[in-house]
Amino acid sequence: MKQFLLLIGFLVGMGACKERAPEHVPTGMQYIPEGSYLRTVGLNQQEVEIEGFLLDKHPVTVAEFRTFIEKTGYKTDAEKFGDAGVFDPEKKTWTLVAGASWEYPLGKGTPKAEENHPVTQVSWNDAVAYCKWAGKRLPTEYEWEYAARSNGTKNTRYSWGNKLVENSQFKSNVWQGSFPSNNTAEDGYPYTAPVGIFGKTGHGLTDMGGNVWQWTSETFTEEGQPQMPDVMLLKGGSFMCDSTFCHNYQINGRTSSSRETALFHTGFRCAKSI
Repeated sequence: MKQFLLLIGFLVGMGACKERAPEHVPTGMQYIPEGSYLRTVGLNQQEVEIEGFLLDKHPVTVAEFRTFIEKTGYKTDAEKFGDAGVFDPEKKTWTLVAGASWEYPLGKGTPKAEENHPVTQVSWNDAVAYCKWAGKRLPTEYEWEYAARSNGTKNTRYSWGNKLVENSQFKSNVWQGSFPSNNTAEDGYPYTAPVGIFGKTGHGLTDMGGNVWQWTSETFTEEGQPQMPDVMLLKGGSFMCDSTFCHNYQINGRTSSSRETALFHTGFRCAKSI
């Protein structure tokens, strides 16, 4: 009898250890419950287990980043260097533009970034600083992918499905036309778009593909290649991605950049452990 009661107590304790949804989810964040998903890389598959966490519903906006700057006096890497990366479609190459920053992504003398658009020209260092100030952190690659797969329940190419255009409506802000010389901007936006304008995933997230690349907490690694500790991983693709050249707005898309690099198509969203 004593052993039976001990067993019951053990099982109850096990049940108590099961993750519970947080009583309060901060405004602008989505609860992502624990679970798993099947991750395919090349011909290999692996089952990835994810603990529950919180994730920003959309990338950090210019308005949100402005609040951070005003409250802390933080100076971004681009502002320290005095320039940042912008792609020149005429020269078909990247160039450092003087005065380009989170507030003026294309450089001084160009229009200010719109408040409801994702902030860009922020380095990995800048993203980490913002997340720390907000009491958050950057997501891991697996967390990002799991959330993009609607908490592991979907196995589609994109976070919204398998087609870029559905019912004559674009589902993401990406490149249209002949890359890199001509962007027809059929989706309405040659550069960034307002966060959330292309709709939500089934689990309440927006911009999980296209619009801007998003920094993660991880260093970039590729099978068979040496790890570079100062090169960080990004997910999600951007408005510059074209299916014939850079099809990285797919869930499994990825790229890399150095910690201090700021580019006009790169932003971030924050996560938070429970």
